[in-house]
Amino acid sequence: MARYLLTGAAGFIGAQVARHLLDLGSIVVGIDNINDSYDPRLKEWRLDQFQNDDRFTFKRINIAKRDELESAFSDDDYDGVINLAARAGVRQSVSDPWVYYETNVIGALNLLDACRSRSIPKFVQASTSSLYGLHNSSPYKEDADTSRPLSPYAASKGAAETLCHSYHYLHGMDITVLRYFTVFGPAGRPDMSIFRFIQWIFEGRPLVLYGDGRQERDFTFVDDIARGTVAALRPLGFEVINLGGDRPVKMMDVISMIEERLGKSAEIDQRQTAPADMPSTWADIHKAQRLLDWRPDVSLEAGLEAAISWYLQERDWAESIPTTD
Repeated sequence: MARYLLTGAAGFIGAQVARHLLDLGSIVVGIDNINDSYDPRLKEWRLDQFQNDDRFTFKRINIAKRDELESAFSDDDYDGVINLAARAGVRQSVSDPWVYYETNVIGALNLLDACRSRSIPKFVQASTSSLYGLHNSSPYKEDADTSRPLSPYAASKGAAETLCHSYHYLHGMDITVLRYFTVFGPAGRPDMSIFRFIQWIFEGRPLVLYGDGRQERDFTFVDDIARGTVAALRPLGFEVINLGGDRPVKMMDVISMIEERLGKSAEIDQRQTAPADMPSTWADIHKAQRLLDWRPDVSLEAGLEAAISWYLQERDWAESIPTTD
């Protein structure tokens, strides 16, 4: 029975990856520091889904602290490590870049070296579409220049990618880097647009929109992302692979879709475009198809239905989740 270490296990993507691994019969040791980057109630809700599964073990650990991390490796041999622990979010990274580098760079380095010293056969690193910046043409291919990130968040993820390559080159480690594109779905992050828009529209609160709404995002449903992440555990040497929905959609169109499904209209509070925000994202997913046999299965429309259904079901506490910058 395969055994995996999953960092960021209480996170939006991490919890879904844990579910996929468990459904495949694997044993999962999940770690997370349950920080307050957003309301911990969401993280606790996700972890509660595993409380009756004895194949899932949770340890509260900060990957940026090397001594703490050693305890995650002390008793277990792993078939692979999936690093989803991260400080995420573009705009927040502008105000506090230091905490992003602690987790996203030092944390990744700590994990890579722990895997090297124990000869763990596979390492999967989560990265971001934000690395593609302003100067690349879309759809973005993995060999595009990523040397001009717009935010400290994207820069920290780029630094983690380069560390992954150096550990592959020096130590022969099998490493796959996955660049995720605008992940959404039930129990999503409250700093991301879909969670916010659903809450703001349903509760009759002003919907804060940065820019004119014509910016585009390649929305990708969380189940599809989790499935692609698990597929990336196969041996590949060193690869960087996009996981995206392959369908960029304007933000104003997404707002309209949510309004229609909720039967309510948004009160839009339009603000200036945030300088670190990407104007558009669009993944070229040919490499994921070829190497992982992966394509997204869930449409934006179906994914929105699932996210809205979750919000309405959990509204008694989800309506009070803070969603301000």
